[in-house]
Amino acid sequence: MIYTLTLNPSIDYVIELDRLIPGEIMRTYKENIIYGGKGINVSHMLKELGMNSIALGFVSGFSGDALLKGVEEYGITPDFIKVDNGFTRINVKIKSNIESEINGQGPIISTEHINQLFKKIANLKDGDILVLSGNASNTMNDNIYADIMDLVNDKKINIIIDTTKNALVKTLSKHPFLIKPNHKEISEFFHIDINTEEELIFYGKELQKLGAKNVLISRAEKGAILLCEDGLIYKEDAIKGKVVNSVGSGDSMVAGFIYGYERWKDYKKALILGVVCGGASAFSKGIAKYNQIEQYLSKYDIIL
Repeated sequence: MIYTLTLNPSIDYVIELDRLIPGEIMRTYKENIIYGGKGINVSHMLKELGMNSIALGFVSGFSGDALLKGVEEYGITPDFIKVDNGFTRINVKIKSNIESEINGQGPIISTEHINQLFKKIANLKDGDILVLSGNASNTMNDNIYADIMDLVNDKKINIIIDTTKNALVKTLSKHPFLIKPNHKEISEFFHIDINTEEELIFYGKELQKLGAKNVLISRAEKGAILLCEDGLIYKEDAIKGKVVNSVGSGDSMVAGFIYGYERWKDYKKALILGVVCGGASAFSKGIAKYNQIEQYLSKYDIIL
């Protein structure tokens, strides 16, 4: 079974208006609700591809109840821990002449709640996949992903990490199966400007030396590079289209890679499907649908 973890999920309230004028009363011409957070996005794309997963995390309050209902409507199996204070984040995404975002903080997660999560994760079995995605809220310490990896280090579980900064640093020595930094995150990680593909590959290899088995580097409109544990390097150009919404694109890439690798055990095919899923979601208002992915995939010699 595939498990995804979203420590601080959210309801995104996306509004569109002609002009954003501070201090004025304005009306929207379009609104949309998206239930998400990085792990949930991964589960959502996996479901579109026909692969089931269980979504873990924390929810709270009326917005947490709404998120649970929304996740179930996506066809995802939720196994969230209910927190008894605060409420699940509601993020406001404003699309106008000036694009703005106001992101909520989320509930306070206690040690008791974290221990409940750890008990769930400790029950994972050999052959399971665990996706640890996104950043912890400011009420949690950045050891949490490393602590989770310690819980299952005696089991044959492939762990995928998609996070940044100290939370990523602390997981590398525990040898995650895959990490997915982007160009900017690698630059920030090594405190250096990276200007060429060769430099990107060099620092991707440095991440492998630090412990990551496979490194999937997302490059937005330039596609992606995959550095494999067997020493092979694969590159794939991005698919062409008009970017509508980049939120969830990287998560869709992770999901496509997971599906591709689980189905074919082929790194190159997994990379292609990851790039296609990521691009298709970038060209959509939410997570891309199966028929969109199938359409973009038709140029490759791959059948879902």
